[in-house]
Amino acid sequence: MTNSQPSDAEPRQSGEAQLGVLGSPIAHSKSPAIHSAAYGVLGLPWQYGRTELDAAGLETFLANLGPEWRGLSLTMPLKEEAARLAARVDPVAQASGVVNTLVRVPAGEGQAAWAGFNTDVAGLARAIRNAGLDARATVVLGAGATAVSAILAARSLGAERIAIAARRPGAAQDLATRLGGVIEVLALGDAPGFAPSLVVSTLPGHATGAVKIADELMRVPLFDVAYDPWPSPLAERWNAAGTEAHAGLDMLVEQALVQVRIFVNGDPDARVADEERVLAAMRAASVER
Repeated sequence: MTNSQPSDAEPRQSGEAQLGVLGSPIAHSKSPAIHSAAYGVLGLPWQYGRTELDAAGLETFLANLGPEWRGLSLTMPLKEEAARLAARVDPVAQASGVVNTLVRVPAGEGQAAWAGFNTDVAGLARAIRNAGLDARATVVLGAGATAVSAILAARSLGAERIAIAARRPGAAQDLATRLGGVIEVLALGDAPGFAPSLVVSTLPGHATGAVKIADELMRVPLFDVAYDPWPSPLAERWNAAGTEAHAGLDMLVEQALVQVRIFVNGDPDARVADEERVLAAMRAASVER
């Protein structure tokens, strides 16, 4: 799911450019290796780094970037602040209120602005499909920015029933109201009023060891957006129950591929040259130590 509308970003096939991932914590991020592998295959002399940054510092950080900066990947806790700061957003970012990708666009008189995209939805949907999982009855754990993308991804895969289970049911209810449709709201530890086919966890991977989970949920596959450490404490509980658990690493790669399309072509639907080889290189880089 991308539902793209082309931004004003100019396709850039050659010349040096600076890109990077921002967030906190960020030291564990595999994005620099994954993106660098893609630009290596494409023959682009682009540099992609990482910067520790919290939401309060994002506006100043963007204002101080020089013209060599082409685009940025955003992770937690920056996704909602990035949506606020973007001069324009694509339809998926507009629907979700979440931006995980910024690309520089002209703003006149030598100035620059930033167009925002949400590639998490497409990345998660592609990863769930790649794993052969059934999203028709999905329970999402968590009610933050990534949970929004998980719900939209499930819908794009034909979900007929969706529930949100969160520590803060009030936040989950606000999310359900904002997204519309029929979404059941639960407290963590409760079971949904339907037979689930998939659980998607958007909870921080390190903090899930003691989270209360209904036994019914641990009888269906888990897709955990966390990937470091892996298996996560939640995945270990699924494994102990004899049920399959999938890491978020494929989601990271798939959403990064959509980001590469945006950074190279300005459009999340515009495939890059030799895309299968690019994707293979990105996957290989994601598992390197």
